This record gives sequence, C-alpha cells and structure tokens, in this order.
Amino acid sequence: MMEKVSRILYVGSSQGSLTELKADPRISITHKGNTLEAMAFLEKGNKPDAILCDYDLPGENGMEFHKLLRQKPSFNYLPFLLLVAEFREESYKAAFLDKVDDYYVCPLPKTDSLLSRIEFLMGYRKTYLGVQPVEEAHHQFYVMPRSKRIFDVFVASMALLFLSPVLLLVALAIRLESKGKVYYTSKRVGREPFDFYKLRSMKVGADKELSKLAKDKNQYATASQQSDIDFVTPCPRCSKLPKGDSCSPVLHIGPHRICDYWYNFQKKEVAKNKSAFIKIVNDPRITKVGKVIRNTSIDELPQLINVIKGDMSIVGNRPLPVYEAEQLTQDVMSKRFLAPAGITGLWQVELRGRGGVMSEDERKRLDNEYADHFVNGNYSFWYDIKLILRTVPALFQKDTV
Repeated sequence: MMEKVSRILYVGSSQGSLTELKADPRISITHKGNTLEAMAFLEKGNKPDAILCDYDLPGENGMEFHKLLRQKPSFNYLPFLLLVAEFREESYKAAFLDKVDDYYVCPLPKTDSLLSRIEFLMGYRKTYLGVQPVEEAHHQFYVMPRSKRIFDVFVASMALLFLSPVLLLVALAIRLESKGKVYYTSKRVGREPFDFYKLRSMKVGADKELSKLAKDKNQYATASQQSDIDFVTPCPRCSKLPKGDSCSPVLHIGPHRICDYWYNFQKKEVAKNKSAFIKIVNDPRITKVGKVIRNTSIDELPQLINVIKGDMSIVGNRPLPVYEAEQLTQDVMSKRFLAPAGITGLWQVELRGRGGVMSEDERKRLDNEYADHFVNGNYSFWYDIKLILRTVPALFQKDTV
C-alpha cells in the first residue's frame, strides 16, 4: 500500500535546514521565497498539509504571515510551524500568544517526529477547533476569458511583427548612448510574480539610486510620510507600570530596546503613512534616448512578449514591483490582483493621458474598479476595446514619470 505523502509549503530562505526533509519520499516540499509568492500559491487553490515558515522574511516576519492566514477562513485550517535560526524569548512568547501551532529552532527534529506532529496538528485543528478547509467563492479565482486570451495573442504577435524594425533601431540607439543591456528585466507582480520586460530607458545601475530618490521626488509621497520607528519616546503602556516592568516582551533592535507592543504599534502607523506606489518626477536617471522612448511609450513594447507568454494581457492593471505589491496584499486594495496584469488599463487612460497628477488613492480605486469586472463576472470584451482606443492619446505624454 502506497504511503501518504505530506505536502509542506516552506516559506523562507533557510533551505539548508530542510535537507533531510527533501530527501524523504514521504514529504513533498514546495518552496516560496516570500509571503507574496506563498499567498499567490495558496490562492490558486493549492492545498498543502502544513506551512513551515521562517521567522525572518524579506520586509516582515513569519508572525505577520501567520496573522494574515488566520484572517482568511479558507486557510485557517492549515497547521503553521514557525522556524527560527536561534531561540529568542520575545519571539517565542509572541508566537505562543498568537497561537502559532509550533515553534522550532534549527535544526528541525527528525522527520518521523515532524510528520507525527503535523498529522496531530491537522487532526487537532479540524476536530477540536472545528476548522475545516473552506472553498473560496468561485468568483475569487480569476480565469482568463477565452476571447480575451485569443485577442491578446493575436494583437501581440501582429504588433511585434510590424514593429520589429522600430525595436531594432531603438535598441541600436540605446546601445550607442550608453553601455549595458538594451532591455531591462525586473520582478513584477500581477496574478503572480513574473519577469517583466522593458527597453532600458535609464542609465546602468539606476536601481541603486531609487531609495534616495523615493524620499525626495516620489509623486505619491508627502512630507508627513517620511516617518520611522521612534526608539526614544517611551511606550505609553510601559510608562504606567513599575520601573523595569514591560507591558510586552522586550525586543533588542541594534543598540535599542523597545517593547513588542510599542514597536508593532509604530510599525503599523508607519505602514499607514507610507506610500505604496513610487513614481519619480523628472527622474534624473533617465537617458536622452530613454526620455524619447518613455514619452512615446516605445519602452513598453517588449511587454508584448509577456502577453504572448501569458504573464500579462493587453488590458489590465499594471503589474507592480514586489516592494509595492507587498504593501497592497493585506488590505482591501488587494482586490486589484484579481484582474490580470496589463500593458494598459483604466488608470492610465483616465489621468495619465491627460497629463494630470494622480493621487495614490485614486489610482488604487481605479485598479479595483477594473478588477470588479472579473470579481463580479461582468467582463466585457468591448470594454477592453474602448480602453485600448482611449490609450492611443495617452501614448504621447509630456511628462517622464
């Protein structure tokens, strides 16, 4: 009789500690590097038996991912095992208070012991907590309409064929002006992460200057958004307690000591004020050729390859860089990801084509408005055609954001 294979979703980067698990035929491990990829995997209908998650993750920690999962009934049945590199009392207490199913310090226990624990937790969550797998409502899973896919492949193929001479000339101009690749590849997030293609419009190494420019020239940022964690001001809760006592476990961050409550409270406030989108006004990193191809949107043409591959559609919500997408996965704005990623979309034709300045909230609203056509089953092929026709005037824009 064939032995049951336990399916584990591992989220993190400490794969060295999983060597024994990977070698065991009773275990099937799916690896995702961050919570964004993990949520995309789960929301596609995949159902692991348990989640093994590193405490330290890019941009957040495993506790935050656990909280997010427990807010979603469809994933609440999953046993969640937290993995830490070394024992820390504050993280252990926090995991206990947040009802994480188990807390492991590397290296992991023997495979038999871990499998036995997972089996117990699966039964415990279903029997004693009354938590069962919940099927998401069918409209929450996006399925590309056949008419849309056929249209995308046909238009993208014809466009690449007729525009190939233009692409060759522009590629030559980019190469003559500055050394480096003529195209640019970055990770973007639509329905799921993918490699996004553009013609290079900036000087080589432009990514390294983004963080500084985002503080000074971000179109969506305001002066009030330039905030950070305050390690000096004492926690108001701790101030009411006897000296030396703390309202929650004490965290040691660099040279600072701060209680868990005050740190996480400030972190949430910073996240509220932090702009999710980054658009640099009059970006100094753009080359002379880059300015021309941006103003005419020629730099976007390689995305036709993404369309043919199925990463994107002609019309949809713009795919976001990972650092932007991660900020939109835990609130109502995550609805935008229910629509396909697209070369052009509603927010581009509404304001960008008229040269107007768009607020972050306005852009989010328009992204969600387009997603409603898929969530509510109201997709219209002719609505997409109207957006494409309205895109033509927007191709020739005056700004270079």
